[in-house]
Amino acid sequence: MKKISTLFKKNPENLGLVINEINPDNQWVIDEKADATRKFDGTATAIIDRALYRRYDVKKGRSVPIGAIPCQEADAITGHHPHWLLCDRSKPEDKYFFEAFDKIENKSNGTYELIGEKIQGNPERVVGHILVEHGKDFISLKDYSFESIKHILEVADIEGIVFHGKDGKMCKIRKSDYGIKR
Repeated sequence: MKKISTLFKKNPENLGLVINEINPDNQWVIDEKADATRKFDGTATAIIDRALYRRYDVKKGRSVPIGAIPCQEADAITGHHPHWLLCDRSKPEDKYFFEAFDKIENKSNGTYELIGEKIQGNPERVVGHILVEHGKDFISLKDYSFESIKHILEVADIEGIVFHGKDGKMCKIRKSDYGIKR
């Protein structure tokens, strides 16, 4: 699962925020009226051939764990290099991944978000732990403008929105990109 860019350009004076200007790489969102789905606040997870993986970011100075599957090339600026790392039932750090995984009957290949009581402070307010498949919780948008999307994120109790293009490309926008607290 690649890291994805934001719909709007980052503010050059504060890179944590966006400005009212479309990121040129993401003009397709407006042109295609791209599908919009809910972005959950958790931990990226994948099921590959019925096996469970968690995202592991190899940062500058760290070595890639044996067997890790790269999701993309390393970021030239930050050095971040996301990988899929096979979860291991004997490791305590994978406990909640398996708690959620074991609840799924159809273990279809795909990417998921692990959410729950012990994940990211549980902003999704879930009892226990579950895996939510990415790209399945659609949001109806009539207006893709900066202000309209900002309003949606101000009133909805969600982390953000992920936009999906016809050819598999994606981009996102989060509350935090506008400086909105959840």
